[in-house]
Order: sequence, then C-alpha cells, then structure tokens
Amino acid sequence: APEHPFVPRLTTPEQKDAVEAYCRKAASKSDRERTEGSRQKTGVFTGGYAINPVSGQPIPIWIADYVLISYGTGAIMAVPAHDTRDFEFAQQFDLPIVAVVDPGESADVDRDAVLAGQACFVGEGTAIHSGPYDGLPTREFKERIIADLSDKGLARSAVHYKLRDWLFSRQRFWGEPFPILHELDDEGRPTGLLRPVPESDLPVDLPPLEDYKPHGRPEPPLEKAPDSWLYVTLDGKRYRRETNTMPQWAGSCWYYLRFIDPRNNQRFVDAEKEKAWMPVDLYVGGAEHAVLHLLYARFWHKVLYDRGYVSTPEPFQKLVNQGMILGEMEYTAYQTDEGVYVSAADVEKSPEGQWQRRSDQVAVTPQRIEPDQVEKRGDRFVLKDHPEIEVESRAYKMSKSRGNVVNPDAIVRDYGADALRLYEMFMGPLEATKPWSMAGVHGVRNFLDRVWRLVIDEGAETMQLHPSFSEEPATDEQRRVLHKTIEAVTRDTEGMRFNTAIARMMEFVNYFTRQERRPREALEPFVLLLAPYAPHLAEELWQQLGHDESLSYEKWPEADPQWTRDETVEVPVQVLGKVRARVSVPADADPAALEEAARNEPRIARLLEGKQIVKVITVPGRLVNFVVR
Repeated sequence: APEHPFVPRLTTPEQKDAVEAYCRKAASKSDRERTEGSRQKTGVFTGGYAINPVSGQPIPIWIADYVLISYGTGAIMAVPAHDTRDFEFAQQFDLPIVAVVDPGESADVDRDAVLAGQACFVGEGTAIHSGPYDGLPTREFKERIIADLSDKGLARSAVHYKLRDWLFSRQRFWGEPFPILHELDDEGRPTGLLRPVPESDLPVDLPPLEDYKPHGRPEPPLEKAPDSWLYVTLDGKRYRRETNTMPQWAGSCWYYLRFIDPRNNQRFVDAEKEKAWMPVDLYVGGAEHAVLHLLYARFWHKVLYDRGYVSTPEPFQKLVNQGMILGEMEYTAYQTDEGVYVSAADVEKSPEGQWQRRSDQVAVTPQRIEPDQVEKRGDRFVLKDHPEIEVESRAYKMSKSRGNVVNPDAIVRDYGADALRLYEMFMGPLEATKPWSMAGVHGVRNFLDRVWRLVIDEGAETMQLHPSFSEEPATDEQRRVLHKTIEAVTRDTEGMRFNTAIARMMEFVNYFTRQERRPREALEPFVLLLAPYAPHLAEELWQQLGHDESLSYEKWPEADPQWTRDETVEVPVQVLGKVRARVSVPADADPAALEEAARNEPRIARLLEGKQIVKVITVPGRLVNFVVR
C-alpha cells in the first residue's frame, strides 16, 4: 500500500522520486476509487526485493494503490495467476504469471490458458510449481504451508476482523441521555471525574425545551436545558449532566425484548416471559440494514447474556435478507469523438479515471441509450442497428441524483396498491437484488384484472357474479387443480418464495378462465389464498361472493391429499444413462410394472433389441435406466 510505513526503507535511491510521486498521487484518491474494478491498474517498482521464505527466490516489491493499508497488514503477496486484480496488474507491467493451482478438467475453465499464465483461476484445485507441496488439494496445502512456516518461526496464521470502534454519541436533542455526571469544582469547572446517575433516578428523561434547534456552537443542543435539569448535587458535590445523547440504536438494539413485556415498569423484560418467547424465530431485513442493526443487536444481546439478563446467547434463529430493488435497467453505449461505437467489453478506465478503448487507449464517451434501441442476444445486450456492438446494461441503486427513483404513490394512483404489493413479491426471489420494471407492474395489474373478471361479470350494468359462476360441486379435475394450488401456495408462502406462489395462482386463473363452470367450491378458497398478496381485491371479491364478515376471520385453506396426488406420473426412461423416452404409469406403480412399461415403449424396445441387458435400475415414480452392452 502507498501509505505503508516500510515504503521509504524498501525504496532504492534510483526509484525514490518515482515512488514518492506515485504515493502523493495515490493519497488524493478515495479507497473506493482505488479499488474500483474497471480501473486500469497502476503501480511503481520500489527497486527492492523480498525473499520468498518457501522457495528462497527474490520477489520484486511494487507499490500499488489497489492495496489498502486498512486491509490485513497493508502488504500482500500477489499471486497473479489466481487473483483477478493481481492478474490485471501483472499483465499491465509485464510481470511473470506462474500458475500454482491446477484447476483440473472443467467445462467452466480453460485449463491450458491458466497453466500458460494467460488466464486467471480463483477457485480451488491442486498445488503445482510448489516444490514439496505439489499434488496437495488447495485447502490441505494452506494448512500445511502455514504449519511449516510457523514451525520455522517465519509466519503464523491470523484472523483479521473488520471491526471498528463504535461511536455511540450524538450532538442532537432527541435520543436517550447518557446517565453520566461530570464532577465540577468550586468554580464550576469539570474536574475530569465521572460518576453514573444513581439507579434510583433512572431513566434520565429529556428536559422540556421550547427551542431545541442547533445553536451554531460545538456544544450539543442539550446545553440549552434549564439549570434545574443540567446541574445535580449528590453527596455534597455538584455535577453537570452529560449533554450528548445516544443514537437510535440504543432503543432499536433491544426492542424485540421490550415487545415481549412492554408495560413492565420494574424490569426491561420479565425473566419468565423472556424464556418463553426468545429467541426470535425469523429476522427479515435488507442487507444494508442488517449489516448495522443485526450486528449491533447481536452485540447488545450478547452483553445482556453475559451479564445474565437474557437466557439465549443469540437473539435470532433465522436471518433472511431481502434484496434491494434497483432502478429500471439503464443501457450505455460508448463512442469515440468520431462517432464510432466501441463494444462495452473493449472499454476500460484510464488511471486518471477517463473511459478509453482498451486496445489503443483512444478516449470514448458513454452515451445513454433508450431501451427500444437495444435487443438481447444470449446473455448480453447489443445495439439493434449494430448487433456487433455490445451495450453495457446495468440497474443502479435508486437515488435522486440519478433520477431513477420510483414513487410508490404514483404507482398506487395509476395501478392500485395491490398491484404495487404483488409486483414487489413477483419480481423474483425475496433475497435477490432486482431491477424495477414498469412493464412488470403493468403485467401484474393485468393479472389482477383477470382475477376480477374470473369472478365478476365486467360487462354487466350492475355489480354481479360472472355467468360462469356455479353453486354446483367442482369436477374431479377442478378439485385437483384447486388442491394442488393450495398445497403449492401454502408451501411457497411459508418458505417466503412469494414469486413462485404468485406464479401458481396465475396458473389457477389461466385454468379456470377456460372453464365453462366456475364453482364456488374452487373460487372461495382461491380468494383466501390471494388475500395476503392482494388484500384489497380479495376483500372486495369475498364480499361479492356473499360474505358479510371480513375474510381476515376465515381459516387458511387446507389441501386435501386425496386431490394432490397424481393418478399417473410421467417417468423418464434411460439407456446407458441417457434419456431416450418417457412413459406414463400409475403413480403407485411398483418397480416390476415400471420396468415392463419401459420395455414396452416402442423406441426403447428398438434400442434394446439385440443388446444384453446387464442391469435395470428402477426408482418408482422417478426413472428407469437400462445398462446394456
């Protein structure tokens, strides 16, 4: 790292000016700028060398701004063949790239390129070019080399925690006052001695202030409190209260405990109630939120546990981080000053932070492209008019500065609250980070409209049920569709797989829209399934189906196993492990019946003709595999 204290002593006189100039330039950049992945790697040679303690070979010592002083010791052993940034650095300065991990044969890795030093491999494999460690799996190699270096007194294993001091004070009026008193001398000056507020005087409430705005001085706003609150006399000595306040974490770090016993004015929570309710079953929070609150709440809880105030060492049993919703997808193309398009894959940032073509460092300018100007080809986007030009596609975090903030009030106004709610759950897995799409909102609104038309006669002049609505019992097929939907939606809802639960409800609507009769027996349970996802629409439909009470008081539908079991199943038939056909058999078919059905399938019969069947593998309901020679 440019800030490393060893830089001056490792730099030779011949390299001193270059190294000092580079370090000055690096000092003007933020950590984020220095570690940005798209930037061209920069560095300077110190002229000094280190001796590899394993091989005994000299290693050149370089200064590089992508190495941060805050990471580890601020001095790293670069391994270009197996670290992406080190690989780019070595390519930039024509340094040797020696593979020391053999990735083995894999469809995802060009093994020959890795071994030749022409590609980077960051996974685990087998040690090579490592002397006595050759042939060891990566994990075993790490353990062996650490142990050997430790035995020789050359190194030791270490764990680095990315923890920093927690600044727990705020210079503002709101927030819990610190129960700390500063002793004053006879002239009213602090003596430097502190004492806690007596337990009998806790909690310390904020004083009533008519004006709690910042006063333009370094002191916190509580300095404006009346003397009757600010000064305290105890045991014949005068004290001044601490006027900094605690941050909001002081309350939010343990609110889950207070929820258990909110009216207890003797303890923060009754011990028996705490034992009965803790730990919390499920914690749901965004990744950014959880990094702070989850960390702080666990820290707070562990202190309470160590002091015997709570019965569990951990406050939460399960954590789910919902993904962030990004702005709509943005498309960027790059052009030279002459207007020539350059593929996004051929663009990089110069050390000065300017975009340039990678091959010849010609400056390029990013251009915002409208969605109708691009099309998807495979896993990338290209210009419609120039399909050989790859376009950068990216969704950014919503921010006012980018102008990509989605106003939920506008969505509710134009599409309804149910459409907003349903789309957020239908976007994808709960944990995934997903880009917003107005086309997706429109699609979900169309689905809700179809749900409405499934039950209500939209063409009638007055509100009435659809002509296909029926009080007759559902058919066996309809019951099978209904109960499979109940089973799937229940399972996915409990597993917080909301997007797939909605997909199953869409399948239900597609099926029953085609039915000439839509029985109450099927529609009412469906409306109950829909209620947590689209509560306003579901309540309205429930009322139109003839109910006076809110559906909130209804039991959740239960799937009847009689109707969730398929009478027949389709089973793949393999020959030498390759699927050659599929057969439909009764769901309860035993291995003998399954084998017979597979043998009677015409294509399988032709493939088996003249062959010796060595073995038949049958897994009821799953597959049949013929091993032949």
